[in-house]
Amino acid sequence: MAETSHPSRALRLGVAGPVGTGKSSLIATVCRVLAAELRLGVITNDIYTDEDARFLRSAGVLAPERIRAVETGACPHTAIRDDITANLLAAEDLERDFAPLDVVLIESGGDNLTATFSPALVDAQIFVLDVAGGGDVARKGGPGIGRADLLVVNKTDLAPYVGVDVAQMVTDAEAAREGRAVLALSRHDASSVAALRAWVLTVLASHRAGTHVAQDPGPMAPHFHADEEHPDGGFVHAHEENQRLGTDFGHQHSHAHAGARGEATE
Repeated sequence: MAETSHPSRALRLGVAGPVGTGKSSLIATVCRVLAAELRLGVITNDIYTDEDARFLRSAGVLAPERIRAVETGACPHTAIRDDITANLLAAEDLERDFAPLDVVLIESGGDNLTATFSPALVDAQIFVLDVAGGGDVARKGGPGIGRADLLVVNKTDLAPYVGVDVAQMVTDAEAAREGRAVLALSRHDASSVAALRAWVLTVLASHRAGTHVAQDPGPMAPHFHADEEHPDGGFVHAHEENQRLGTDFGHQHSHAHAGARGEATE
């Protein structure tokens, strides 16, 4: 039997989720527990700033030059799913400058529940929720919640203060994910941090063995964006996948101006 060839590049691990769920904090935690044994790099995404990159640099989790920022200038999902060029170039530059790297973590800008990474950009993806967003949010589903490689229910230490039953939230998440991995996480809870570390190492081992297959969580649903130029309106943003290519380079956009309630109008 022929040997499985090992990949020649780092595992690229995407981290997505709504604003404020703790994506940067999760990446900082991964770096803290794995930087001593793995060669890591980080790419952050913000619309107009490099704030997430500056947060991670100030946290001292990696050498500052190993943390790169991408300013998307558009909806956060655009640079992780629609046109991945900026992030792909950033990942390739980082891997070239610090070769060899073991893992590159790519953080999406905060987005809604439909945001997912293109499998042409990342090998595996984590979707992050937090208890402060409400105990029912996991039940609401969506491609990230349902089909990311790992769903993290974050900030579990805050549950008593926001009235959330973590066990029930995890049960709801497991039902929505049909058995796919769910992790209840607090950076203050050593056992949950150890479980996150073990998950990353397991995926890395599969990547190195050539047995890991990047999964596509599916296309984003049409969703509404407020239009800053039209305070009383907005537009519906739709994404249609090119299934034959398995990437988003053949997607189509349709923007229809909308009224104050986000309803499409002529």
